[in-house]
Amino acid sequence: MEFLAGIWNYVVVFLLILTVVVFVHEAGHFAVARWNGVKVDVFSIGFGPEIWGRTAKSGTRWRISLLPLGGYVKMFGDADATSVTGEDRPMTEAEKALSFRHKRVGQRAAIVFAGPAANFIFAILGLAGMFMVLGQQVTEPVIGRVIAGMPAEQAGLMAGDRILAINGTTVESFQDIQRNVLLQIEAPLALSLDRHGQRLDVVAKPRIIERKGLFGGMEKVPVLGIERDPTSTRTVKHGPFSALGQALKETETMVTSTFVGIGQMINGTRDSDELGGPIRIAKGAGEAAQIGLASVVFYTILLSLNLGLINLFPIPVLDGGHLLFYGFEAILGRPLGEKAQEYGFRIGLFLVLALMVFATRNDIVSLPVWDMMKRMLS
Repeated sequence: MEFLAGIWNYVVVFLLILTVVVFVHEAGHFAVARWNGVKVDVFSIGFGPEIWGRTAKSGTRWRISLLPLGGYVKMFGDADATSVTGEDRPMTEAEKALSFRHKRVGQRAAIVFAGPAANFIFAILGLAGMFMVLGQQVTEPVIGRVIAGMPAEQAGLMAGDRILAINGTTVESFQDIQRNVLLQIEAPLALSLDRHGQRLDVVAKPRIIERKGLFGGMEKVPVLGIERDPTSTRTVKHGPFSALGQALKETETMVTSTFVGIGQMINGTRDSDELGGPIRIAKGAGEAAQIGLASVVFYTILLSLNLGLINLFPIPVLDGGHLLFYGFEAILGRPLGEKAQEYGFRIGLFLVLALMVFATRNDIVSLPVWDMMKRMLS
């Protein structure tokens, strides 16, 4: 029974989550393509041989393919799903009217941007729905307990202190404290706090520890060594407008945090081992499934947001790379030369594959079996 439960949590739930996120992304491309009069030849969930398919009246082949780790929309007039090259044949005027490659640069850019945009819209609406149905947990920035021997105690923080600002930025909730500590890593934090009506300023430097993450995996994180006051937590149920506003705010925070984290990995401040691939994503999905349905929904929202964000990176092969080329085309008044585009996509493909290999390496190294193998061989 444990084996079957593991298959369900770590394989089936992961594939379901991935299918939802990929479908949303490709549906964005599809909808805006059809709106601009482009014929879509194929809408596929997965890659490789078709295992199920149906051809709609519009001529689009809706299919589920053997390898369910992604998907694509193939536009009419493209030689393949990447939209890098067109079909090597002359077209009639009627065919050009339906061809992606013969649309104005603004229309092509809108079709490409629609995929990531759909992921963002899905994430925002998903968060708003959770805030309306389940409510949003808000914890006052009040310290409930200071852990002995940790940086907070060494800095003189005490239970009952209310943190007002960190490095000059106003703090509104305990979650704001956690975000600041995570993003600053081991940098000293200037804390402004209220202690029984008295304003105090202290400096505390977080310490890196290893602990169990939100979805079960072990992670290295910076901590101050404080815990929230359980009596200061409340659940706020939002109406449609306030829920949407909070969802937009949370999305902005997630995106900003992601960019800060990537920048820290590039400059060496943050450990690149935090970068994960499909194995770690599947593990996170499995842990989310064990926590409950709400956790699975939240994990799906996070994955959708990350997929949309990653696809906007200006790397050829990704949507952001296409948008970069279209930007040059709009400025120059003509597409970049075929050689320039070809080399660009080759470099982009190399970068994406290298990133996938590195992320998968991190996944494998983080597995318990890796430590066991090292012990056996050492």
